[in-house]
Amino acid sequence: MTEITDWDDAYDNAGHVPDGTSYGPRWAEEAAAYRAQGGEMELDVAYGQAPRQMMDLFYPKADAQGVAMFVHGGYWMKFDKSYWSHLAEGARAKGWIFAIPSYTLAPEARIADMTQEIGRAADYLAERFEGGLHLAGHSAGGHLVSRMACRDHPMKQATAARVVRVLSISGLHDLGPLQKTKLNETLNIDEVEAKRESAALLQPREGVDVAAWVGEDERPEFLRQSALLREAWRAKGAKVSLTVATGRHHMDVIAPLSDPTSPLTQAWVGLA
Repeated sequence: MTEITDWDDAYDNAGHVPDGTSYGPRWAEEAAAYRAQGGEMELDVAYGQAPRQMMDLFYPKADAQGVAMFVHGGYWMKFDKSYWSHLAEGARAKGWIFAIPSYTLAPEARIADMTQEIGRAADYLAERFEGGLHLAGHSAGGHLVSRMACRDHPMKQATAARVVRVLSISGLHDLGPLQKTKLNETLNIDEVEAKRESAALLQPREGVDVAAWVGEDERPEFLRQSALLREAWRAKGAKVSLTVATGRHHMDVIAPLSDPTSPLTQAWVGLA
């Protein structure tokens, strides 16, 4: 294995994708167009008191099987719920309520604070809706949903009992290396937080079906991070699968969530 000497390059996703910086505006356009198409939805639903503790809900046409909550990425520093509405279509078409929360970003919040907020969002959904609760997240969001699959999670026990599937897409499960990047000038991860918030270093909860999903063309560190979660948690007795998506990179690996027939959507809200 090649020794990493440039940690900023190792975690530079957009810089290694053609037109990588164009994806943010494109996501925002697609999401706005999807909302404009109509369908039953609730926007800006508060799940807490902080300004960014808001979520959007997109309802299926028939009775819901449960709630599929998607947590966005952006290195815990960028984006909000408004960029991802179009990803609702896959879960929605399969009969699930699609929920997408915003959360307080760094440097205003630490990563541990964001973990608490996502737990609160899950609690809100469990209190309001019946059925299973399936979680998915991308990149930093993959980290946050993986934390919900740890024994040391922030959710109420009644909520945790309903979280039966967690899908971490290009997730970050070992935060230690990020201390070596310029990202940490904003994130301020220290050794204590790196250990407490790295899912791969923690104990997995029993009874949760966990899937790690990563693009074949992603940075080697993201391939390592997904493989690490599988190996670390399997060694602790957890049920964890790993899928490397052919021809996908960090910016388009989540696109199939908008397709109800895609393997990615099936891994999230398909039959067990």
